[in-house]
Amino acid sequence: MRTTVRVLVVASAMSLAPASRHAAAADMPEATRQGAHPAVLHVGANRELKRPSAAAQIAVDGDIIEIDAGIYAGDVAVWRQHRLKIRGFGGRALLRADGADAEGKAIWVVKGNDTTIEKVEFSGAKVSDGNGAGIRLEGAGLTVRDCYFHDNENGILAAANQASDIVVEHSEFARNGSGDGYTHNLYIGYTRSFTLRFSYVHHAVVGHNVKSRALKNYIMYNRIMDENDGRSSYAIDFPNGGLAFVIGNAIQQGPATENPTIVSYGAEGLQRPLNELYFVNNTVVNDRPNGARFLFVKTGTPLAAIVNNVFAGRGDVLSGPGELRNNVAVAKTEFVDAAGFDYRPRAGAAAIGRGVDPGSAHGFELRPTAEYAHKVGNRTRNNPGKLDLGAFEYQPR
Repeated sequence: MRTTVRVLVVASAMSLAPASRHAAAADMPEATRQGAHPAVLHVGANRELKRPSAAAQIAVDGDIIEIDAGIYAGDVAVWRQHRLKIRGFGGRALLRADGADAEGKAIWVVKGNDTTIEKVEFSGAKVSDGNGAGIRLEGAGLTVRDCYFHDNENGILAAANQASDIVVEHSEFARNGSGDGYTHNLYIGYTRSFTLRFSYVHHAVVGHNVKSRALKNYIMYNRIMDENDGRSSYAIDFPNGGLAFVIGNAIQQGPATENPTIVSYGAEGLQRPLNELYFVNNTVVNDRPNGARFLFVKTGTPLAAIVNNVFAGRGDVLSGPGELRNNVAVAKTEFVDAAGFDYRPRAGAAAIGRGVDPGSAHGFELRPTAEYAHKVGNRTRNNPGKLDLGAFEYQPR
């Protein structure tokens, strides 16, 4: 009975003009909504709803939108409903902007709260002010999983919203940025929290690979790199400080970058009520011939704990205040395949078995429990015996 009711509603909505579709969904009697809800709206070339924008017009709070794998060229949308789950079906759905935009902002503008987006690819977002995004988040709360953002002016651009928690996992960001230094692979505004894990973030165009102004940040078990030909600015930037946990990441600065700093904390001023950086068990590699600043920490930062990390390449480990504890500088020959960006330790490497227990902070355990597995995957870090330094556990071959 539920399916019958919702199919009739969808079929009716398909015959309406776009402005009327949204009104029709909003005006559905409450009894009808309950009878049909939660509903699954199917989108695809062989469906009644041909494009995601059609589903955006008729969806109601809590709906599931399944988009058949395929290319949706020039289709953009504004999602106003709350608690939506939007996902590719049978593979990733490619949203290719092809010159179109929603509200002059993005391919998708998400205004609703608590949205989940899975298995969707966003490409080619460009707008008149040069700040176009794959996703522009204006609501509170977003989870992005198994998505791919590439060749946009921004990958994800999240507006300031202190009620917003953002989680991005198992996703790839590549070649986002307009080349002006103000657009990035990921740009998170003043939100309550930002979590990035098990993701591959690379080749930002002049801007930063990861930039976050969130109150709390959890950057864990990612691959964040320029590789051979990228020219991003910072790999990770916390311009206003905040509470930042950076744990278990493989971070690399390429030879073409113009900015020697790899990770920056507080460069635009410490503006959060709690400003602490925990930089634990990362592997950081500089391939810039003229050297690097691996970490910049703003003067006045109350606490910066830099523990159990592996640093490779020319440069100064720390510029600014901080506690350097139990880190090691190594030659790149100690990695399994540095040229291929495989930074797992070789047999006999100095990182093996040298770790100390990093403890906890604010109730959060700092000891790594996982590691990044290429591509956008993860594996458990068993840590038998003494903890290894860096982002990867030694595996006997």
